[in-house]
Amino acid sequence: MDAVVRSAPLIPPAPKVHPRPLGGSALGELRIALEMGRSLIGAYCEEDFESLVTPYTFMGQHGLFVNDPASVRQVLTSPKYQRPVKAARSLKPLVGEGVLMSEGETWRRQRKSLAPVFTPAATGGLLPHFIAAGAGLTEALQDKDRANLAQAFHRATLDAVLRALFSRRADAEGAMLADLARRYMEGPAHFNLMDFVAKGADDLLFMDGERRRIGKRWFTAVDALIAERRAHPHAEVRDLLDRLLAARTEDGAPLPDQEIRDQSSSMLAAGFETTSRLLFWAAYLLALAPDTQGRIRAEVLAFPAERVASLDDLKHWPLMRSALFETLRLYPSAPMIARQAVEADEVLGCAVVPGCTITISPWVIHRHRKLWDAPTTFRPERFLDQPHPWGVEAFLPFGAGPRVCIGAGFALAEAQIILASLLARFGIGLAGQRPVIPVASITLGPDHEPDFTLTPISQARP
Repeated sequence: MDAVVRSAPLIPPAPKVHPRPLGGSALGELRIALEMGRSLIGAYCEEDFESLVTPYTFMGQHGLFVNDPASVRQVLTSPKYQRPVKAARSLKPLVGEGVLMSEGETWRRQRKSLAPVFTPAATGGLLPHFIAAGAGLTEALQDKDRANLAQAFHRATLDAVLRALFSRRADAEGAMLADLARRYMEGPAHFNLMDFVAKGADDLLFMDGERRRIGKRWFTAVDALIAERRAHPHAEVRDLLDRLLAARTEDGAPLPDQEIRDQSSSMLAAGFETTSRLLFWAAYLLALAPDTQGRIRAEVLAFPAERVASLDDLKHWPLMRSALFETLRLYPSAPMIARQAVEADEVLGCAVVPGCTITISPWVIHRHRKLWDAPTTFRPERFLDQPHPWGVEAFLPFGAGPRVCIGAGFALAEAQIILASLLARFGIGLAGQRPVIPVASITLGPDHEPDFTLTPISQARP
């Protein structure tokens, strides 16, 4: 008999998978719209996790649901496809016309001007901001035996991004921005029936009153932070705003004020919201997997976060890195990607005509039964032997192709340092037994925010 006690595989809770497709009739399409209004991952059926490509018709629009990794990359890298115009409806009021929302030549120019802002060298220069945010998180949790870590991570990642972008802490204007972003992501950011009916980003705007009201307040706060920097510039480059103000277009001109605001808004909204969710889901999984949590803690006690001086220092935490990748596999930050054909094409033997919508779901691809071994199991070791997990064909947590997330390196460095700071100080568990089910809108959040137990780590650091 094997003397080694093996723990059962951890299969974290997930939304129900419908036994059969919900569509096929007007009533079925309405049900799909309602399910997706509640959660973008709420309408999938068993067949979706087995098929590699499925033609569909939804509200008169022909489309393909594509799970084949090679075909996904074909679509995301080809100029024959562009993002549907109305896809910007739910996020544009918060990020404007920045690199997240722009298209065509405007997007190419913006992406090129932002490239120096997100080089490894530039990200390495921001590590002290991430370390300070991690220290702020543990200080806020000091002497507590339980906490809502969803809220704690939300504040900590906003703190990290505000420090990195504006050299500001998450207080005063920062606290107000955190509240606005949270209200937006938990309410107006969700797709609604009008988003499916609308033909473009600016159709039926009379239904988007709350989005526009929160967006106006958000832009006013961001404008004020930028105006303050223009009035009191730094003598040397200290943060991302300094780099944006110093950036130049191809003809040598400074970036327009609105573009600086929209890029700053994009970095704020996308930067802290997605990283906050990544940290929440990682903490949830590690609370359910205490053995893995303990092994990661050993890594960070051997090399504490405050010793990190370069991106290379993050290599001291290989299991943590793998656990974050496995978290992104099970809980991808962007659970759905859509593209619209502008030219005829063929995808895995299916004809594509102009106007056809291609639906790509990292949520489904990352859990697809033909693409992964034990796809619903939390197994971070699967990434330990992958020095460059972006090379794993069925793994696309930051998208793929030209529009792959420009801030991926920033987000991963931030997440590793903040999580290391927490685990070095506390053992984390769950205060209750209620399963946490992911709900998808712009990002993938929890259906409720559980309390976590916090147990101080008494072991002295080396």
